Amino acid sequence: MNAAQQHLLDSYRAARRGEAAPPAPGTHTVRTAREIQQWRRFYAVVTAPADRLPGRIRGVVRSVAASLLRLPRRPLPPPHPTPPHPTPPRAPAPTSAQAPTPTPTTRPDVTPQPTPRLRSDATP
Repeated sequence: MNAAQQHLLDSYRAARRGEAAPPAPGTHTVRTAREIQQWRRFYAVVTAPADRLPGRIRGVVRSVAASLLRLPRRPLPPPHPTPPHPTPPRAPAPTSAQAPTPTPTTRPDVTPQPTPRLRSDATP
C-alpha cells in the first residue's frame, strides 16, 4: 500500500468516525526537515567537544596508543636459518635409440556395456 492509498483509507475512516481528516502525504515534509536540521545545530552547540564523534574517536585512539606503549616489549627470537631443500634427481632424457613405449588408448579392465533400446525400437 502506498502513501496515497493509506491517506484515502485514513480519510475514509476519519469521516466514518466523525473525526478530522489527516493531512495529505508530503504536507509537513519541509517543516520536518527544517526541524531536524535545527535540532542537529542545537545539539552541536550544547554537546561537549569530547562527546562528539571526532572527539570520541580521538579519545579511543589515544587510549589504544597509550596502552600499546605501556606493554612490556619481548625480544624477538633469533632468526633460524632455513636448510636448503634437496632437489630430487632427474631422470635421463630418452635418446633416439631408446624410444618411449606407447600407452594404449583403451583401458582393458573396462568391458563395453550394451546400449539400452528405446521403446520405439522394441518389437510389438
